[in-house]
Amino acid sequence: MSGGVDSSVAACLLKEQGYDITGLFMRVGAEISETDGPSPASGQARQRQGCCSASDAADARYVAGLLNVPFYVLNFKDDFDELMDYFADEYAVGRTPNPCVVCNQRFKFGKILDYADAIGATCVATGHYARIDRSGGAPSLRRALDAQKDQTYVLFGLRRELLDRVLFPLGDLTKDAVRDEARRRGLPNCDKPDSVEICFVPDQDYAGVVKRRRPDAFREGDVVDQQGRTVARHAGVANFTIGQRRGLGIAAGTPIYVTRLDATTNTVTVGSKPDLLNDRLWADGVNLLETPTSQIFRAEVKIRYLHRAAPASVTILPGGFARVDFDEPQSAITPGQAVVFYDRDVVIGGGWIRSPGDESLEKDQQEHPEQECTA
Repeated sequence: MSGGVDSSVAACLLKEQGYDITGLFMRVGAEISETDGPSPASGQARQRQGCCSASDAADARYVAGLLNVPFYVLNFKDDFDELMDYFADEYAVGRTPNPCVVCNQRFKFGKILDYADAIGATCVATGHYARIDRSGGAPSLRRALDAQKDQTYVLFGLRRELLDRVLFPLGDLTKDAVRDEARRRGLPNCDKPDSVEICFVPDQDYAGVVKRRRPDAFREGDVVDQQGRTVARHAGVANFTIGQRRGLGIAAGTPIYVTRLDATTNTVTVGSKPDLLNDRLWADGVNLLETPTSQIFRAEVKIRYLHRAAPASVTILPGGFARVDFDEPQSAITPGQAVVFYDRDVVIGGGWIRSPGDESLEKDQQEHPEQECTA
């Protein structure tokens, strides 16, 4: 229970369905500013930056009290510190991390499942917009009914054997329906704004978080064009992400974008919008929730949370690698982001984007055949 309307309604629905539930709140120790109106429970002003703040904990405890269910706060501060290190490390090497995916893997469906085992609980439920289909024998992860709120992209890392222990009570509801359910039950957080951005990034200052943890990632270097000619200087590759247009400090007659980051040479490459297009990517850390019928299969593929899934051929390779060949070139394929494979509304699996169109990765996967993808 995060204190938001989604997890609160999920708890209400489960209790009405006869489940014996226990509410859990993750205390992560991240500094989160709060200034957007009073918390229903605490009356304190707060800004909806992320989740897991003190007022969020108060809201979660308040709803648990309304439901008359046990409520506990789990302290993950030390473990969450490792997640913030991952975030900083990725930016330092020119990749754009997705900490929400990692948080789901390590905490919500990792350490919290361990806690469930410790207290004898059979399942873990969250307010994610996703569905578990148990009609065909082995459970499968499916997109939520509300396509605008579907969160399966950030859930691809769930281990297949855990799907039978996961509940998503909101999977068949729209966001408006969830708020209506909250109002009907008199929940004080029924109109609470959704969390946005990343909970441990105050004021959306990504570079500030990285600089405090990895100051050596901020070394001056060259900004070069597509021909390798120096056109400007930069203050560190960790300030940039693929597809970025603003904040480049370069005067040009046409819009220019970051097209490549190379931490090894400390170089930022820029180009025009067409230079962002690529019809192939390589991924590592592949996790399969379904068993493909062959090594090469067709899928709809998402390369970021708000990306519209595009048709592609996916090739599963030894060493936990995959190659994705899109039918049409995609823009701003970003190393460090998740890539997720779908068969209509079923999540086949996914991995982490390592590079767009870098043929040298074939050598990597051949040299590490013992590291099979997770299935």
